[in-house]
Amino acid sequence: MPHPALAEAAPTVYWLDQPDRPAPRSGLEAAGRSGLAADLVVVGAGYSGLWTALLAKEADPSRDVLVLEAGSVGWAASGRNGGFCSASLTHGEANGRSRWPQEYAALHRLGLENLDGIEATVARYGIDCDFRRTGELTVATQPHQVKWLREESQGQFLDRDAVRAQLDSPTYLAGHYQPGETAIVDPARLAWGLARAAESLGVRIAEGVRVTGLSTAGAGVDVTTAEGTVIRAERVALGTNAFPSLVRRTRLHTVPVYDYALMTEPLTAAQLQALGWASRAGVGDLANQFHYYRLTADNRILWGGYDAIYHYGRRLAPSLDQRPATFDRLATHFFDTFPQLEGLRFSHQWGGAIDTCTRFCAFYGTAHRGRVAYATGFTGLGVGATRFGAQVMLDLLSGEQTERTRLAMVREKPLPFPPEPLAYTGIQLTRWSLASADRHQGRRNLWLRGLDRAGLGFDS
Repeated sequence: MPHPALAEAAPTVYWLDQPDRPAPRSGLEAAGRSGLAADLVVVGAGYSGLWTALLAKEADPSRDVLVLEAGSVGWAASGRNGGFCSASLTHGEANGRSRWPQEYAALHRLGLENLDGIEATVARYGIDCDFRRTGELTVATQPHQVKWLREESQGQFLDRDAVRAQLDSPTYLAGHYQPGETAIVDPARLAWGLARAAESLGVRIAEGVRVTGLSTAGAGVDVTTAEGTVIRAERVALGTNAFPSLVRRTRLHTVPVYDYALMTEPLTAAQLQALGWASRAGVGDLANQFHYYRLTADNRILWGGYDAIYHYGRRLAPSLDQRPATFDRLATHFFDTFPQLEGLRFSHQWGGAIDTCTRFCAFYGTAHRGRVAYATGFTGLGVGATRFGAQVMLDLLSGEQTERTRLAMVREKPLPFPPEPLAYTGIQLTRWSLASADRHQGRRNLWLRGLDRAGLGFDS
């Protein structure tokens, strides 16, 4: 039997289930004859594609930019995530310092500049997406995690009483608050607002247009759609992320992982007071199988994470967006964390795929003689890091060296995942090992230690 709090939960994405969501855009036919050519064709109208289009048009208003989207603006990961907009470009300080110790200071600075740029864009175009620079609260729920929090070099350590004064849960043993480096947003409204901003500058967005192939053509690239239409582009930027890359040699470098979330009904004033949460900061715990949660503008709680599900063969399908066993588990964990909210109901339940790679943060590159650029592998950090990725793609397409393109993080590629059945076997063994580490004071078994030495991994 499902958890009783899920009885009335709609199987749809809360952020996208809004009466004022944008009307569908037309396909290529609305673009007329000019729709068959563009200076820059962007594939994908999620954050990666929208930031690329907007930044390209801001830099050169005369540039003809066309965005092609197989579904609708923001319908995939960009419209169904938790809305944590982090300054980190490296999936956290520890991952960044261990992989790029010599340039981590620059990466940290660039990440903060990137978050500032997002905030400035939201203000400049009047994007109504509830952007709040609340910071992030990380909580320890096991004794060994308290030591990890004490070792954090940035932010404020909170003991048990101090963290529970910020947000009250009997499961909290300590916390770490890092102000300023994370914002909370309504993710779908951010995507919708970026699309409107781009269109206001003259960017064309065609929905319902699935790109199936790229081929070098003279000094440009031919972009072929599922209907057989060919669009000639001088340059192409790929923002397809969790979906199979149009650059075949990169397909083994990412896998799609399904992440799931619940949304509660709005809290009453008394329920909110019982929690505290005056900072309204986004929250995550330190387990390998971790939860993330935050408040919405109308005081609902989004509660997600824990299960990260990979399906054999890198399978993607709408049916996988719903997973009752995970929703039941998440509901149980929610009330274990906040027993004072017993009786609260969930209004929505959903899932979706994110792209992950073996270094946990995005990687970049070009194809077709430098005329096609890609940024992919964001591993859950795409709300913020996609803007930086868009800048990198535009830098690469320009052919000019910049501070960004000189970074080792940008020049290097992660190790690929193996083909099936090795990928599935390895990922399942890794998930089992991570869960085991959570049960045994964080101790990593032989398999995880081997992955650490090889620079490989798996994260939700």
